[in-house]
Amino acid sequence: MNWKLTLAYDGTDFHGWQIQPSYITIQGELAAAIERITGERLLPQGSGRTDAGVHARAQVASFELSAPIPPDNLHRALNRTLPAAIRVLSAEHASPDFHARHSVRAKTYEYRIFQARICPPWLARYVYALNWPLDIDRMQQAAALVVGEHDFTSFAATDPDLSARTIDLLDPDTRPGNIRTIDSSAFTREESDLVVYRVRGNGFLHHMVRNLVGTFIDAGRSHIAPQDITGILAERSRSAAGATAPARGLFLDSVDY
Repeated sequence: MNWKLTLAYDGTDFHGWQIQPSYITIQGELAAAIERITGERLLPQGSGRTDAGVHARAQVASFELSAPIPPDNLHRALNRTLPAAIRVLSAEHASPDFHARHSVRAKTYEYRIFQARICPPWLARYVYALNWPLDIDRMQQAAALVVGEHDFTSFAATDPDLSARTIDLLDPDTRPGNIRTIDSSAFTREESDLVVYRVRGNGFLHHMVRNLVGTFIDAGRSHIAPQDITGILAERSRSAAGATAPARGLFLDSVDY
């Protein structure tokens, strides 16, 4: 039977989604929990490989099980077995051709910036605390310029972590080439001290959202003009864009199939 899980997690204490030797990861913890419950050793596939410190509100995983366990029972058993920082929101049977990664049509990420002088401790793990003055209108103008199909090489990571990310021709995040389509890209001020960036697209390169946010912050601080985003895209060089925003502010918000 093919299964679909929807999970939420606090990524702070995990080395990302993808299982890695000597590191605690979300995929590794989920696989271990499934084995303890069913006795079956497998590797659940996720909709995307969130990096170390990145959170998820609705990560999706799929896998096949031989054990004839009812969905409600598996749901309860997983939440009893998994660490408290990982919760299964739903567990259901899926069609035989469903694959959490290959079936993805679009994903939405959210990045949260906290702007007050002092960040409350209970928020510190989930926001980028940044009390510099930011012009949100300028940031919004810059964000709008990445909507559409573009080569996002300037916003792709160039660090050694890329060697651990296996190329999958069916995976919109790791397929060869850096052209991706962004459906929406916008900033909102949700509270007086909280600025939220949301972006939806058909695939995202390694660190792409965090690199976009770092560059939009440059626009908000008047270090670059909003329209400079067009030139940064055209340069196809990571050095043309801004710094990488910290992982703690980033959430995988939803996955569309």
